[in-house]
Amino acid sequence: MSANVIVPQYSRGDLTAGIVHIGVGNFHRAHMAVYLDALFSTGRDHDWAIVGAGIKSFDADRRAALKEQDWLTTVVELAPESLTARVTGSMIDFCEVETEALLAQLCAPNIRIVSLTVTEGGYFVDAKTGLFDAKHPDILADAAAPKSPKTVFGILLLALQRRRAVGIDPFTILSCDNLPENGHVTSNTVLGLAEMIGADLKEWVQANVAFPNSMVDCITPATTDRERALVKEQFGIIDSAPVACEPFRQWVMEDNFPFGRPRLEHVGVTFVGNVTPYETMKLRILNAGHAAIAYPGALLGYEFVHEAMADEDIRAWLIHVMRTDVMPILPPIAGENFEDYLQMCVERFSNPRVGDTIDRLCLDGSNRQPKFVVPTIQEALAAGTSLKALALEVAFWCKYCADCPDLQDERAEVLRIAAQASRTDPSAFLKITSVFGDLAGEERFAIEFAAQIDQLWTLDVRDVIRGTI
Repeated sequence: MSANVIVPQYSRGDLTAGIVHIGVGNFHRAHMAVYLDALFSTGRDHDWAIVGAGIKSFDADRRAALKEQDWLTTVVELAPESLTARVTGSMIDFCEVETEALLAQLCAPNIRIVSLTVTEGGYFVDAKTGLFDAKHPDILADAAAPKSPKTVFGILLLALQRRRAVGIDPFTILSCDNLPENGHVTSNTVLGLAEMIGADLKEWVQANVAFPNSMVDCITPATTDRERALVKEQFGIIDSAPVACEPFRQWVMEDNFPFGRPRLEHVGVTFVGNVTPYETMKLRILNAGHAAIAYPGALLGYEFVHEAMADEDIRAWLIHVMRTDVMPILPPIAGENFEDYLQMCVERFSNPRVGDTIDRLCLDGSNRQPKFVVPTIQEALAAGTSLKALALEVAFWCKYCADCPDLQDERAEVLRIAAQASRTDPSAFLKITSVFGDLAGEERFAIEFAAQIDQLWTLDVRDVIRGTI
């Protein structure tokens, strides 16, 4: 094994579980698992190890791969000038992908936190209203048969009821997904389903279960044969499921854990009373920044994010939309400088070692745009500030939806038809209310969007960018 590999500085045999994490994907293993591994290496909090979990078929595949290597993961940090690897040992088990096995873990008295990475679209939120989607078929099924749940949230509620029945304190539910106010979103979903099962259950959960908000950040591409070969060739490690990520991670959390938490402040996690300003900064600069470069990058034929960022026009466009339309209406944060944060994002996006793809950034736009871009448009309308660049960002997405032959989105067909109709009727795209709400009725934005999409149907993409910046 290479000397550039960090290995656990603790005996894994001394660890006991304190957390069940549902959704053991690449991001979790590059983020939460690394923070806990670092904490355990300081000699602290060995009773907070992770038990992995999941309910999907791909979770079973991930479990099988990790079991073969004693739940260890190699995390490679892709700094522009060097590579480092860390073998993380903070996960000590992964329960069988079966409901009763998961329930047994969730009911263990030593489990005090249940954390989630179930994707931005996995919280049963009605995109039009932003509220809990009580009409979703999976939610209706769990409400009708709460003792045989199929969703993560139905399983959590059944576990909480079982713990309550035998006098075990409830666990804290911690979302680690990239959502605005992810704790509140999780609470709304859990409480919404609880109310459908019974008003008394909702009241008990509301009074006893904590849902802290958290802001998470670490760019983590998908694992391919490239990453597996890199780990073997550069570090002498055979790992069937390694993770490669950028050399940056951030975690800001509300300190709301009634039954305890690991002391992650010792390894760089920030605990605050209110996460919202931090997550707003991140969602509207970093995540919206990804969207801003994704669609023009795709339309110009780029495969990798760093290649798009090497294009002076795209780089200038990203900085322009942030400076003119986004940053002026962000709420200030003591000690934070938005210009510095933007420049850090530009550097992170430009890192060629990360190998992040434009295709990945283009995925699932109908779930991402309402979270990362539409709120800024709404605030710009309310404040009377500039929104020309924001309108062009939406127009780039529209043109991409019209042109992409293999659109990866749950609303792909609706998006494609409306986007193609925008050639003659720009309002057709904005009338997708599940994405845009009532923006089609906002005259100032509708006029600006019409002008921008008309340009993209008649001019070259590069000429449109240069005419804007």
